[in-house]
Amino acid sequence: MVRLSNTPAYLVDGKDVIEVKDEKEVQAKLGSRYLAPEEACKNTMAYSILEAHNTSGNMDKLKIRFDKLTSHDITFVGIIQTARASGLEKFPMPYVLTNCHNSLCAVGGTINEDDHVFGLTCAKKYGGVYVPPHQAVIHQFAREMLAGGGKMILGSDSHTRYGALGTMAMGEGGPELVKQLLNKTYDINRPQVVGIYLSGKPIPGVGPQDVALALIKAVFANGYVNNKVLEFVGPGVANLSADFRIGVDVMTTETTCLSSIWRTDSEIKDFYDIHGRSEDYKELNPGDVTYYDSMVYIDLDKVRPMIAMPFHPSNAYTIEEVNKNLKDVLADCEKKALVSLDGQVEYSLMDKIVDGKFYVEQGIIAGCAGGGFENICAAADILDGASIGSDEFTLSVYPASMPIYMELVKNGAAAKIMQTGAVLKTAFCGPCFGAGDTPSNNGFSIRHSTRNFPNREGSKLQNGQIASVALMDARSIAATAANKGFLTAATDIDAKYSNPKYFFDKTIYENRVFDSHGKADPSVEVKFGPNIKDWPAMSALPENMLLKVVSEIHDPVTTTDELIPSGETSSYRSNPIGLAEFALSRKDPAYVGRAKEVRKAQEAIEAGTCPLEAVPEIKPVMEAVNKVFPEAGKGNLGIGSTIFAVKPGDGSAREQAASCQKVLGGWANIANEYATKRYRSNLINWGMLPFITDEDHEKLSFANGDYIFIPQIRKAIEDKLTDIKAYVVKGSDLKEINLKMGELTPDERDIILKGCLINYYRG
Repeated sequence: MVRLSNTPAYLVDGKDVIEVKDEKEVQAKLGSRYLAPEEACKNTMAYSILEAHNTSGNMDKLKIRFDKLTSHDITFVGIIQTARASGLEKFPMPYVLTNCHNSLCAVGGTINEDDHVFGLTCAKKYGGVYVPPHQAVIHQFAREMLAGGGKMILGSDSHTRYGALGTMAMGEGGPELVKQLLNKTYDINRPQVVGIYLSGKPIPGVGPQDVALALIKAVFANGYVNNKVLEFVGPGVANLSADFRIGVDVMTTETTCLSSIWRTDSEIKDFYDIHGRSEDYKELNPGDVTYYDSMVYIDLDKVRPMIAMPFHPSNAYTIEEVNKNLKDVLADCEKKALVSLDGQVEYSLMDKIVDGKFYVEQGIIAGCAGGGFENICAAADILDGASIGSDEFTLSVYPASMPIYMELVKNGAAAKIMQTGAVLKTAFCGPCFGAGDTPSNNGFSIRHSTRNFPNREGSKLQNGQIASVALMDARSIAATAANKGFLTAATDIDAKYSNPKYFFDKTIYENRVFDSHGKADPSVEVKFGPNIKDWPAMSALPENMLLKVVSEIHDPVTTTDELIPSGETSSYRSNPIGLAEFALSRKDPAYVGRAKEVRKAQEAIEAGTCPLEAVPEIKPVMEAVNKVFPEAGKGNLGIGSTIFAVKPGDGSAREQAASCQKVLGGWANIANEYATKRYRSNLINWGMLPFITDEDHEKLSFANGDYIFIPQIRKAIEDKLTDIKAYVVKGSDLKEINLKMGELTPDERDIILKGCLINYYRG
């Protein structure tokens, strides 16, 4: 159902593909219509949108200004605080502050609602838009009210994807939004563009999550689309509704692509018409002859209901495969769990086999991926007249916005769902990141949401808890619910799909959402709760650096959830020091203590006292260093910590995955590669060096607890060096190693040199 090409390809007239195995053959086929790759690549939709937003005048080195920004309530406080510290006076573009993550205000006392009040007063003071809790999840509000054909939106959530509506959207860490708020640019090399060629039409019972999981399975592990733009084309696009396209599009984040864009047509025009924004529609199509750096083919006819087993969206199977080979699939998942969970808890799935069938305890249809109108209506049709039963299995459904909720009430879908024993709840992202509906220990949850990383469902590995999440489409979740918790594909249910028309009622937002219409009011006083803290002071990059390795992670991929957990820790994201206490708590609980101990040395340097007295173990280390570098430490040394991880940064855009390390005294990461551009950017924006090592991660020349001395690191950054000599201190000897530094823009170098983005803007 999904095929990857190994070559670039030309798309002709939007339907015919010519793979480039021999450029002369392509010329012969196209004749007078032939365009060289460097010209034909300009005919992608992505190129035209990027060109319209690029301010550099050089399409290879982009400096992008976005049309709009959006953040939710576990990111906007830190972003605005950083921007305020850097001189913010007014939001220079529409900036929407939604409140869909920390909506359960009982968690942590008053601190969640304090953040909401902070957001409202900032929207008033600086000229933004404020969406109160439970009104809409961030991405649904953006679809309904912000997206526009040919526009670009930057969001501080990794699932900022509105490509199906003709909007190129990107999810990045907070500092990238700060740059936009301060009238700076988003600087990247022009990304490659991958064509996603759709053909055929999904069969009844197959939904957008099924298509998305099939795509993720095909491209995640091999990095096929990493940091590239996905461009959805081909005749199959016309066979998908707007909601279906949106459901596939939002999941493209899990492929690790940079962004996405789709061709648009009457279906998308209807979407804008329904939402009262007809003027925001723009027809988008690739040019007559368009060049793609590679091509992915998806035959929609052949996609079948999918399930992404724990603990990653790419760990996907057809539901039919799972049910036919149940013991083998579950055994394989248990084997993978040994790596994901480090053997910290006992983990078994075999007890989920009941009378030869797979029994699950929970179903969730929610958020930006699952909470759409069509998904819930299809689930309601499948559940019509059924009962979810009175055993362990439960079902919760979260419409993605209040307008969707109200239409479900009006058309009767809400009643169909609730009559089964399921619960209908308000718009909330909690089930996606572990702040709601946490299953019981060893429970198994099937969810139409975006991620299923370890502990993301809210269990605490450090407390001996573990539950499992599998990703499925709303239709198969409903089929499973109708079968009282036994895993069932929607294609095995004889359902009559009503496909009701959607009617959008904007009065809900008119009555409740605060919109400044871009007018700032400097007289408004920003309200701070006691948990909202300023960023601590951060030092500039020193001339020489001594790093202690304080954590060593050998998992194939390390997610941002493992670097800084989601769930209840989200309440502390307005408090940099408080949140830092949770860093790596699920992956390496001793990390915080080790990092703090090293931090004492840098604090002593900044206070003008002796770092060797603050951290005595450094004394013999510096004695070894001074034998080769006698001037090191004479007012020219910084001391901090670093972690090693094979491939860190998959998952969320949250900047705190990096900033917590910096708050604890981190100066660098060392990795074999970085899973996403956004995590590497977060490191840089917090003044941390994103080192790369080519060493085999199983045979590193350094280990947890070792010190690494890097002479003249400041000069190396100033001189744009890509190979940097460093020395592992082994007893009284120094062992030379090579660390690599990937390409840095001029601004990124300056940010690192000055110690962080805040320092950079303060001058």
